[in-house]
Amino acid sequence: MNLQTDTKPYDTINVTPMLDLAYVLLVVFILMTTATVQGLPMSLPKPSDKPSTERKELRIVQVAESGSVSLNGAAVSLPELASQLAAIKARHPDVTVVIRGDARARYEQVIAVVDLVQGLDITPGLVTARIGT
Repeated sequence: MNLQTDTKPYDTINVTPMLDLAYVLLVVFILMTTATVQGLPMSLPKPSDKPSTERKELRIVQVAESGSVSLNGAAVSLPELASQLAAIKARHPDVTVVIRGDARARYEQVIAVVDLVQGLDITPGLVTARIGT
């Protein structure tokens, strides 16, 4: 028996173990990078332990789809709204005004009310919901 004829040189390389190693390294890399990603640092306000007994005046201004404006349910025009809010601001300087615009109302009508409220040096709050729903 001739040993030269029984042994043939390999003409292919088995890459399966190398691919297994590559996949394991890829999984380790993915796990380590997602584990080290942090969120944005934020300083959140701490709530106080005692409840607030302070009562503030709240006024709700609604802008309907038709463009009509109402203050706490009573229909008013923009000049009437300005005079009523100015009188309320004179009596209660810390008054809160919430503007509730209908989702189908024209944008410019809601902005006119926001500008009016800001012109009276009142910070408005905005509520986005349909009136009557």
